[in-house]
Amino acid sequence: MGILDHVSEYFDCSHVSSRRHKSLQTVDVRVLIDCEGCERKVRRALEGMRGVRDVTIEANAQKVTVTGYVEPHKVVARIIHRTGKRAELYPFVPYDVVAHPYASGVYDNRAPRGYVRNTEYDPHVSRLARASSTEVRYTTAFSDENASACVIM
Repeated sequence: MGILDHVSEYFDCSHVSSRRHKSLQTVDVRVLIDCEGCERKVRRALEGMRGVRDVTIEANAQKVTVTGYVEPHKVVARIIHRTGKRAELYPFVPYDVVAHPYASGVYDNRAPRGYVRNTEYDPHVSRLARASSTEVRYTTAFSDENASACVIM
């Protein structure tokens, strides 16, 4: 390889970089944290990971929040591999985000106070939990529980 070949690599426009840049994101993971030792173990496993900027642990909510240039499935895999603990993406969202928080499949007794199960991406949750306000209006208009419903029924 000559000097001309080496210099031409810097000016070659046909080569497209296949490396994709990760975006800064926040990943919430549910991990069972019993004591300070468990918390320290999880923190050390995540702080050593490439791209991690900040690790916040809420022991009462069993929630670990990781901010950085990371992928969610790699964060979960790292926790499982390094600590041996069962981990999953945090399945709960704040109460006011969901349209029907008391629909079946949404309300969960195991959720922390003020949180319900996330229904946006789960196809197994009841349809009422994902229903829009117009759908609810039409279904309740012809309901037996509605006293002012259509008398034809």
